[in-house]
Amino acid sequence: MPFPDLPERLREVRAQIEAAQRRGGHGQTVTIVAVTKTHGADAVQAAWDAGLRDVGENRVQEALPKMDALSVPVRWHLIGHLQRNKVKALDRFALLQSLDSGRLADAVNAHADAAGHTIDALIQVNVVGEETKGGFPPSEWRQEAERLLSLRGIHVRGVMTMAPFDADERTLRTVFAGAREARDIMREAGHDATELSMGMSNDFEVAVEEGATFVRLGTILFGARSA
Repeated sequence: MPFPDLPERLREVRAQIEAAQRRGGHGQTVTIVAVTKTHGADAVQAAWDAGLRDVGENRVQEALPKMDALSVPVRWHLIGHLQRNKVKALDRFALLQSLDSGRLADAVNAHADAAGHTIDALIQVNVVGEETKGGFPPSEWRQEAERLLSLRGIHVRGVMTMAPFDADERTLRTVFAGAREARDIMREAGHDATELSMGMSNDFEVAVEEGATFVRLGTILFGARSA
């Protein structure tokens, strides 16, 4: 049986999330997105068997073979950067968490319009201006929130962010509070933006304290990944 310790790891993580929810006091529901990048389809099956229903993948080309290999109806999240020439693949995902530029938004909207449906997405924000990460900087949040209202093919469900990997707690809270502000700006502009995706294996407790509704967990559930 692959990942035999996943159920126990998951119990511990859920207990940590519940404690962080109490400390934070935001009253939100938190959904765990099991990140299975570099693992095989057996990790997705193990996540399903353990009771997880949401799975995150960084790359379309890695996700599609897993989708084809499995029959379990998990909700697939694309959490990594999406190239504009791969937007058609979004039809197989429940949520695009990484809408990180205006050009990508235009490409997603054009595909959705041609296909006759809408695509659920989170706006990726880069709160502290990390050069190695994508996403909208704070100076663009209000303008983009207004512009996205005209893109009828995109349903903005909230905001996603990533903190610097080695950030101290003060920086983590700055990043996560900034994402919460970005979500508020989206809502003020008229978007149905309720979700806040932030927090990974090394910082999810602080993220939940700051209001996260999605946490993206890989290593803490499945162990270290291969290269």
